[in-house]
Amino acid sequence: MSSIFDNLNDRQVEAMTHFEGPLLVIAGAGSGKTKALTHRIAYLITEKGVNPWNILAVTFTNKAAKEMKGRVLKLLGKKETPFTVGNFYEDNTIPTVGTFHSICVRILRKYIHLLGYENSFAIYDDTDQQILMKHILEEMLLDPKKMVPRAILGSISNAKNQLLGPKEFESYAHDFFSEKVAEIYPRYQKALIKANALDFDDIIMKTVELFQTHPEVLEVYREKFKFISVDEYQDTNRAQYILVKMLAEKYKNLCVIGDADQSIYSWRGATIQNIMDFEKDYPNAKVVTLEQNYRSTQLILDAANQIIKKNERRKPKDLWTSREGGEKIKEFIADNERHEADLISREISELLIGSEYPIYNDFVVLYRTNAQSRVLEEVFIRQGIPYKIVGGIKFYSRKEVKDIIAYLRVIQNPSDNVSLLRILNTPARKIGPKTIEAIRDFSIVHDISFFNAMLLHEQIEDISDSKGEYLENFVKLITDLRDLNSKSNASAMVRHVLDKTGYKKMIDDGTIEGESRLENIAELISVSHKYDNIEAVTSLSIFLEEISLISDLDTVNETDNAVTFMTVHSAKGLEFPYVFIAGLEEGIFPHNRSLMDREQLEEERRLMYVAMTRAKDRLYLLHARERMLYGESKANIPSQFLEDIDVSLVDRNYGQNSSRKHFSISEIERRPVPVELDRGVDIELASGDRVSHLIFGSGIVVNVTGGVATVAFEDPKVGVKKLAISVAPLRKIS
Repeated sequence: MSSIFDNLNDRQVEAMTHFEGPLLVIAGAGSGKTKALTHRIAYLITEKGVNPWNILAVTFTNKAAKEMKGRVLKLLGKKETPFTVGNFYEDNTIPTVGTFHSICVRILRKYIHLLGYENSFAIYDDTDQQILMKHILEEMLLDPKKMVPRAILGSISNAKNQLLGPKEFESYAHDFFSEKVAEIYPRYQKALIKANALDFDDIIMKTVELFQTHPEVLEVYREKFKFISVDEYQDTNRAQYILVKMLAEKYKNLCVIGDADQSIYSWRGATIQNIMDFEKDYPNAKVVTLEQNYRSTQLILDAANQIIKKNERRKPKDLWTSREGGEKIKEFIADNERHEADLISREISELLIGSEYPIYNDFVVLYRTNAQSRVLEEVFIRQGIPYKIVGGIKFYSRKEVKDIIAYLRVIQNPSDNVSLLRILNTPARKIGPKTIEAIRDFSIVHDISFFNAMLLHEQIEDISDSKGEYLENFVKLITDLRDLNSKSNASAMVRHVLDKTGYKKMIDDGTIEGESRLENIAELISVSHKYDNIEAVTSLSIFLEEISLISDLDTVNETDNAVTFMTVHSAKGLEFPYVFIAGLEEGIFPHNRSLMDREQLEEERRLMYVAMTRAKDRLYLLHARERMLYGESKANIPSQFLEDIDVSLVDRNYGQNSSRKHFSISEIERRPVPVELDRGVDIELASGDRVSHLIFGSGIVVNVTGGVATVAFEDPKVGVKKLAISVAPLRKIS
């Protein structure tokens, strides 16, 4: 029998060997759904003779798509090759694997001219959209404090996810805010068109519009994608649902895989109804349920099952595993949020005592809202425990990186007004706000782009000859860079921008900050090297396309040896040996807005289920008697989810009941703290100084660099640690 059958259970084989017709795979957490999906693709090719060209596999993150593609190629006995146009777009020997957005962008790059756009369109991120929206509000004389750009964009995003254009949205407007959005939406869309740009939601919506208005294009892709697989189907929104339905309509060889119990993205348009109604859409669909879990202990699964069974809108299943038993779930009751963070940090430290090379990335702290991370950060810094935050300042959001990307986007698409205005005076070019306003007014009156208005500056009365010369210099700079793009690859273009615009000279000012900015741009050059074996012009285009579709999770560095902090929403699809869920109190988790809404409460319960099933070996549940959050102190009752778990599965109030000594916050406050910390003054330390640490005991300073002391502690189980002198609980011993 073929090797693609190896290491699969009976249910996975059943899903894998289904050939033609619709297939619904209900895959519980940790049940090996990616294995089933990738093996099915390999089975279609090797056993059923399906042309790889006719297979499409869709998922939600670039990271998941990359993993899926790598697994398929391995099963097919093919090597992963460097990124090229050939194997990304036109290689008939491998299936198409990607995210909804990356696949739709490929389609639009070929056919969007049929909708009145140029094929070199830009893709606007959140920051670009907000800048554009602020300009629109200024033109409409609306106060951005009353009509918040982010809220308006959120409303427009929801409309686009429902495939509601400006005209359709107008009929849904029912109050002051939505009526104002109905006025703004068409102006926003017109501004995008003028900039030859799409926002993230347009990518799906415009592909659906393309298929609806040009059935001949739809037919091309129906014939191309005869076998379609969609991962995480419970997370699809209406636009994605319609897109998949249109593509699969002819052959109906549609395999969707997902889990209604893990549908947690309704706030961004996803609807659980898509997976719940699959059998109504396709009455002859085969249904396979994957219930064997390969991740968690049976005890963790039993607890998770007890919570999710309270939901009514779900497809029944019971996860089980061959990993019988397991350690009881540990419940911590903290005095307040700082005590909660302290309990987590101490538990991690104690678990790692004695480890010569402690593995911090085995641990994750999950929370319901990003605001909960602040106290965790402060405590972990104080204890000298390394951590990383998913959803913090992203590499591609750093100013210098966005500046260089803005230059590259203008080189590719001069109509991109948002990017152009970002770099027009970066570095300074003596093009002041009055000149910019005059050009913008001229562009609005004549319905042309800002760049084209600059070309016609002689026709603008308010622009003097000297100002006109500055504008001509800038236009020549962009024109020269566009010429270079015709014969240069992506990394060369980043270097050209850095040198020829004066940007390098501007930031290379001899400061540490300037050096850090140059390092970030050097990293951008490193990323762009991936596209250097693609022909000129196309190299830059694909580079910009790829980085515009990168998500938070795609940028997580899994090699960093640090405890991970993240929201539960960000954790889906991940797993860790040790999982801490913080803030399990009514009004926090479940969230306050769900307490009076049954559907939202069911989603909160699904979110808890996702959080618990990230744990492989140990699960910790934490709640506090009192918590300061959003500037307000509250005494919330424990989360109702804790009551859903049978008492036999939980070590209640772990720490007070166990042999481990976990201090209460009052005990911690009574312990002697160095007077230097009370005064908030840094201790002056040097190599050879003896010090005492509140937790780690006595040690000797072996090195001091930039406010960080490397200390060798006497306790061999603690070993050598690096600590921030200004915040660590250290005192010098005379």
